[in-house]
Amino acid sequence: MAAQAQRNRPPNWKPRLGVLGQYSPSNLDFVKAEGFTSMQLRIDPNQSDSALATVKSTIQRSGLYISSLAVDGNHIDPDPARREQQNNYTIKCLELCGQLGIPNIGGQSGTIKGAPLAQQVNEIVKVYTEKYFPVCQRNNVRILWEPYAGGPNIATGPLGWEALFQAFHDSPHVGLQFDPSHLVWQFMDPVAAARDFAGKIYDVHLKDTEILWHVLRRAGIQPVDNSRWWRFRLPGNGSVDWKGLFAVLAEVGYSGALNIEHEDDFYYPAYEGGNFTEAYKRGFRVAHEFLKTLVPPLAA
Repeated sequence: MAAQAQRNRPPNWKPRLGVLGQYSPSNLDFVKAEGFTSMQLRIDPNQSDSALATVKSTIQRSGLYISSLAVDGNHIDPDPARREQQNNYTIKCLELCGQLGIPNIGGQSGTIKGAPLAQQVNEIVKVYTEKYFPVCQRNNVRILWEPYAGGPNIATGPLGWEALFQAFHDSPHVGLQFDPSHLVWQFMDPVAAARDFAGKIYDVHLKDTEILWHVLRRAGIQPVDNSRWWRFRLPGNGSVDWKGLFAVLAEVGYSGALNIEHEDDFYYPAYEGGNFTEAYKRGFRVAHEFLKTLVPPLAA
């Protein structure tokens, strides 16, 4: 019986815990000093080679693991000029990841609003296959989708994920940047979604969603006065079942990054001169204290 119990134990779970933020030496210093071990970064790829070399050396000195580069935008914009601009920008970001040793970019899938889902999927596959995948292969970078329903995106949940992964024939160049807050906002179950797509999750955003039920019960999800019935919060201040989500990740031995995406208005403004404000830092600290009770420390 003891041997059977040993075989049934989940893998040792040692994820990296960090934050999402704009690149600056000061921000990296804060993240390191607070005991975090990872970041998702926003970095402008349109810099000189010397400037990017400085970025690389600063990251290396910090010792932080950079799990992904934030790259937003509509990859299949119906306007040809805007699409080309987005495609060229994304290619630059993929190449920057290769230069900096970052394994993923994270953002939206792309969309053509009003078009049938199958048409949108086919267009996404065409653009990615022709323009992005050769760059991904050269630079060993993966494209990840987060389920943000407010952007140019059809990868907003299981329905879109299934359509995309089937069309890409389980390509190694695409995956999920799992963000439970967006699923709660859409009244989906993030724990069930994580369980069903665990093998496709390569990066995780830690953000919560608070449903303002006193507004929702009176106004519905399409309020006539445009009142807001939900808001993003720090982990632990919303409706996400964090224990359930982390149990799923632990069961599959997820070893990627868990990065706090801080969009909690109670701790804004976020930046001053590109650096985290003291109010924003306080939010990261509050979230860190909550998460320490649920996430094991990364072994040295």
